Amino acid sequence: MSVDPILLAVIANRLDSVVREMENTLLRTGRSGVLNMARDFSCAIVTADNDLLASAEGLPVHIFGAQLLGAAMTDLHDDLAEGDAFLHNDPYLGNSHPADHVILVPVFHEGVHMFTTVAKAHQADTGNAEPTTYMPFARDIYNEGGVIFPCVRVQRDRRDIDDVIRVGQRRIRVPDQWYGDYLAMVGAARIGEAGLKEVCARYGNELVREFIAEWFDYSEAKMAHAIAQMPAGRITGHGMHDPIDDQLPDGIPINVTITVDPEEATVELDLRDNIDCIPAGLNQSEACTVSNVMTGIFNSIEPGIPANSGAFRRIRLLLRDNCIVGRPQFPHSTSVATTNIGDRLVVTTQKAIADAWPGFGVAEGATGLGPGFAVVSGTDMRRRGEPYVNQYFLGTQGGPANVDTDGWVTYGLAVASGLMFRDSVEVSEQKYPIRVGELRIRMDSEGAGRRRGAPGTTVRYGPRWDPMGAAYVTDCVTYPPRGTQGGGPAARNIPFRASADGDETEIAPLDSVVIAPGEAIGQHSTGGGGYGDPLEREPERVRDDVLAGFVSFGRARDVYGVAFVEEALSSSLEVDLEATRARRAELRTG
Repeated sequence: MSVDPILLAVIANRLDSVVREMENTLLRTGRSGVLNMARDFSCAIVTADNDLLASAEGLPVHIFGAQLLGAAMTDLHDDLAEGDAFLHNDPYLGNSHPADHVILVPVFHEGVHMFTTVAKAHQADTGNAEPTTYMPFARDIYNEGGVIFPCVRVQRDRRDIDDVIRVGQRRIRVPDQWYGDYLAMVGAARIGEAGLKEVCARYGNELVREFIAEWFDYSEAKMAHAIAQMPAGRITGHGMHDPIDDQLPDGIPINVTITVDPEEATVELDLRDNIDCIPAGLNQSEACTVSNVMTGIFNSIEPGIPANSGAFRRIRLLLRDNCIVGRPQFPHSTSVATTNIGDRLVVTTQKAIADAWPGFGVAEGATGLGPGFAVVSGTDMRRRGEPYVNQYFLGTQGGPANVDTDGWVTYGLAVASGLMFRDSVEVSEQKYPIRVGELRIRMDSEGAGRRRGAPGTTVRYGPRWDPMGAAYVTDCVTYPPRGTQGGGPAARNIPFRASADGDETEIAPLDSVVIAPGEAIGQHSTGGGGYGDPLEREPERVRDDVLAGFVSFGRARDVYGVAFVEEALSSSLEVDLEATRARRAELRTG
């Protein structure tokens, strides 16, 4: 190393702290609930050569492909200057999907372009034909209808270019909310710019370049070491998204062929054996394809590897054009690219590794965004007389188990890896005209295993006074998350509508509906898949699950083979060890 290892760690941590300052700025200044409650945003630092350098706690689906965003900026603009900022949401030029707006700021020091700061935030509304940022049945990008900013210059000399701002304000249903979120993104990117200028001023451009090269080499070495611990082999993982009406009545198949070469310390992921893009909004953008299979790999190996372009050197992706999980062909819609098929890419990759290489990989976690995560819209007539559009993250879905650890209860969905927040019920009711009637753990929804998946939740809510639109894209209704290495599947998702009397009716998995006052919409959400034989789970862990309300006495007895001295919920609940041994022997012999 030409850079002292301690200094290498110091600068790496300083860059992560710059990203965290950017994230705190977005969280505290974003106007929509999507930003200031759910934290559906990410920040990153990209080098001037368009390599992902630092991302801290960014959502993988947002930032594992951030290098493509930097490339769009430098490819389209050969006149980058101090004070510039660019607005980008084009899914054919390296962005995830049109609802993720990105601010890119080129960072200069001593007249040299050194970095690009990236602030990406999901928008509550982007001007789609319907008041939702997820349109699963959009025939193409024209039918989707949202405004597209193909990496346009939005600031010069740190001042807004008003023509661009007017386009957004004219096309988006909640222009003040959008502009408030835009300012939050610009503020975050400028905070990052200031922090990076300080780094360059302290260490000088030459040392910073040396750091970048050696940090990437170190990250690559960490990834190579992790891959070298795996046995050589190849497997094709097969996943399945739920049916899509008459287009794909059996579901959407997902195939990921994984080849591990420990001698070369490389992993190859071949996604070419998948169907072509479809006339619907579920196609992956290239950025989402890259991000989501990378997430599956990072979930499956040892933790602590920096997620940057250095580590990515050891992962080879084979993609093809006009593929539902490849590079989309214009004008196919990618409206739902950041969930559903994207989630399925993550979980199919990690489960395939777990199936083939015991001790590595993860079971399948929840996928899709059902009514507990709906985009809601309407007019708040009684309080403000103004229209509102926002996406709720009121419920949550269960995370998968791995060889060592039970699933994460507040996981949410695979592409976010549990990093998003769940909305505050009380704050949501204050900001928007809704009433939340129920939010609780859904008992017996976990995938059983030696390490169990997390349970899902039940959430139910509706409008307080006036009709409310709700758009959602549920998955795991037909194909719930699967376990691995003998672990069981989770319970399926059940989206429902409730009458004023409380009677529930299961509703279509993907839809846009209007909920009348007195009615409610909700979801009995899926959990995560289990890892390993549930009859090997420690009885005391099962006892804890029963006391927590995750597992019923009946499921403890019939699935985990655990018996209790007395089936009564109290702190004195005691496992009957002899009866447990007998029950497990009975279950093993059938």
